[in-house]
Amino acid sequence: MDAKECVSKSDPEREVVISDTPVVESSFKQALEVSITTGLNTDHDNIDTIDPNAAKRLRWKIDLRMYPILFVIQIFSFLDRINIGNARIQGLTEELGLYGNRYNIVLFAYFIPYILLEVPSNIVIKKTRPCLMFSWGIVNMSMGFVKSFTQLVVLRTLLGVLESGVLPGIIYLTSMYYKRHDFQARMTIIFFGSVLAGAIGGLLAYAIAELDGHCNFRAWRWIFIIEGAATAAVSLVAVFLIVDWPSQCKFLSIQEKALLNRVLAEDGTAEARMDTLNKQACKLIFSDWKIWLGALIYFGIGVTAYSLSFFMPTILVEFGWKAREAQVQSIPIYAVASAFMFSVAWLSDRYRHRYGFVMLCCVLTTIGFLLQLCQESLSRDARYVSLFLLAMGGFTLPPLSISWLANNLSGHWKRAFGAGIQVALGGISGVIATNIFIDSEAPRYPTGYGTDLALNLLGGIAATALFAGMLLENHKRRAGDRDHRLNGPVEEVGNMGDYHPSFRFTL
Repeated sequence: MDAKECVSKSDPEREVVISDTPVVESSFKQALEVSITTGLNTDHDNIDTIDPNAAKRLRWKIDLRMYPILFVIQIFSFLDRINIGNARIQGLTEELGLYGNRYNIVLFAYFIPYILLEVPSNIVIKKTRPCLMFSWGIVNMSMGFVKSFTQLVVLRTLLGVLESGVLPGIIYLTSMYYKRHDFQARMTIIFFGSVLAGAIGGLLAYAIAELDGHCNFRAWRWIFIIEGAATAAVSLVAVFLIVDWPSQCKFLSIQEKALLNRVLAEDGTAEARMDTLNKQACKLIFSDWKIWLGALIYFGIGVTAYSLSFFMPTILVEFGWKAREAQVQSIPIYAVASAFMFSVAWLSDRYRHRYGFVMLCCVLTTIGFLLQLCQESLSRDARYVSLFLLAMGGFTLPPLSISWLANNLSGHWKRAFGAGIQVALGGISGVIATNIFIDSEAPRYPTGYGTDLALNLLGGIAATALFAGMLLENHKRRAGDRDHRLNGPVEEVGNMGDYHPSFRFTL
């Protein structure tokens, strides 16, 4: 029995290790009480058994305490990022003169700081700080008062700075609470916030259009003002609800933390730790081919989601619907995509498999892009259906690819850097998406759809390479071909993360 995982029968003290912070109990009697309370079977013949009902109750408690507020934060984060697409067709373009590539530049400005600050934010972040949420809400609201293209670019850049740590911080925090094959469905809940933000954005824009001209403000200004103010207001509540790291959280008792530690250890990651950031750890992190392939997957498939988020209102208008009608027509697309996302998440966790579902989504988006590239011979209804295919595949792939990489990284620092690198490189797809839909190519957008298709295929190729590499590595570890790694110094063996030969990869 590993000393880090359990109570020694003869030791008067017990060390409960959560993440990288120990909690010490003062007596064996208290340790025994912890075991009983957390659902450990204290029968001498089977002292290590975890009561599945106790583990399930703990999981539900964490779910209900953690995800509602993170879900709301993700909704407002993504809504404030993409509402410019709704504002564009409600008068923004005409009033600020966003013709030619100016709209693309405004979108592009957001992603420069967003990409550069992803990794640093995840190194220093201790929680998703509500003060940042309040700040980006005020910035978003301020966009409703801009007078020029330059002012809008400056505010979009600042928005990228403030939102850069949100998603990697959420990924990092939540991955510390769950077993690997409980994570996909929960990651989908967070990304569902992004999809729901698109639907809510369309519905809100439809309603806010009624305010056009009120107080001498055009409808697009009201979109920014109202949605930014709502974000700032929610942040004042969020400060009391966001949870901390497992070792420091206050909503779990000592007994529940002990049970959580044992549940996570049972997931096969107890020996694959990386709690110290040193030269060896940095080498293992930055030379890990899984991180770079995972980032390439997210980069390739992320272009689709960003393209839809920023340009779907414009595309629907070009189908022949008026601005307010186009806002409403986007809602069924987001609804169907959401149902598909949760179905894939449930199946993926149930069967403990990722690759096949990644490829299914890639096939759907490929068909959707091919239909759009052949749109001249298609009816409006057929083109509308193609958007459903693009949304189903495009919005499901990001949480699927993120959870797949997170499943295959073990250790405190490995996950921190891995999530930051993946989301940072994925952010480059946002830069591309903002520049490939060119006004002069409307409504066919061959550059936009063609680039999206090519990068989608690149993501599928990277996923296949990741699958093959991990399949081969699992085979070598089962055969004992990696056991020589255990011959190094104890401090290195205990800090190698998923490089440890006992770790098995999720395919």
